[in-house]
Amino acid sequence: MSQHLGHPPNAQTAVEPYTPPPAPSTAHLDGVSYLFGYPIAHSLSPLLHSTVYSTLGLNYEYKLYESRSIESCLALTKSPKFYGAAVTMPHKVAIIPYLSQLTPAGTAIGAVNTIFLRPGPTASSPPQLCGTNTDCIGIREAILQNTSPAQRALIPGRPGMVIGGGGTCRAAVYALKHFLGCGDVYLVNRDRAEVEAVMADCREKGLGQGLRYVGSVEEARGLASPRVVVSAIPDFEPSTESERVARAVVEVLLGKEGGEGEKGALLEMCYHPNPNTAIARLAQRNGWTLIGGVEAMIWQGLEQDRIWLGRDELGPAVVRDVRRVFGGEAKREEKARL
Repeated sequence: MSQHLGHPPNAQTAVEPYTPPPAPSTAHLDGVSYLFGYPIAHSLSPLLHSTVYSTLGLNYEYKLYESRSIESCLALTKSPKFYGAAVTMPHKVAIIPYLSQLTPAGTAIGAVNTIFLRPGPTASSPPQLCGTNTDCIGIREAILQNTSPAQRALIPGRPGMVIGGGGTCRAAVYALKHFLGCGDVYLVNRDRAEVEAVMADCREKGLGQGLRYVGSVEEARGLASPRVVVSAIPDFEPSTESERVARAVVEVLLGKEGGEGEKGALLEMCYHPNPNTAIARLAQRNGWTLIGGVEAMIWQGLEQDRIWLGRDELGPAVVRDVRRVFGGEAKREEKARL
């Protein structure tokens, strides 16, 4: 843990009355975790975590708690059966002041997708609620688990690229710089101000060296080919001038020859409802190794369970079963689209 946090903010008067849902029943369980967020009804996370617990033989359950109220979410963490929670929008940043500590990843990324318990400072102290961000682990492992040794050997010191400027962008920058050792990281996005905010935040946290906004085709033509790319934008056809320029920049950079034989890898974080995105098709046409975003979702979820259960690793049987379940889910979704 790196950062000790202060006291939570004073409660503010709600703009409009809101009644959070009741606490789910946990009487039949030995342990419970949650997904806190709104809306979350279509999340695939329960399928992942229930598979983990089934394989490990645990009477645990991961429940969706769809609420806009942070206070109602935090109340569930007081249960003796609670062992952790995933956090999504709108709470990933807003929950931070309520936590006792953040890991280095949580601090650097500036958003939390995982909260967990750790012992208090004394034997009589209640457990402390801590936060981290496993999205960067999901991105790292999705890339490492789905590339060849030759591709991985060419990543350190070479350029990477992140397409997008939202919350996932920060986790992607952290993964490319901190874990994979990329040199420059190109940032491509329709909104330059959004990217500049990301760059300023990264500089403040020691990750800003080598970050470069690429805003024109001419600039892109003069750059070396990236070795690894994370696309973190929704799947849509460009309709504004800034969107068309950003897409053209991506086309130039993905079309470059690496000069070292095998092209690199592109992780397409957009996988629902259809993983066959425009960026995915562009990458495949240009010979890139395409990695589906479900891979990042799997590995960040496995890291959550590893933290929550206090284990060094979950074991190959867990990975096998989760992959099998999500392979079947992907086939069902593909059949439904036909």
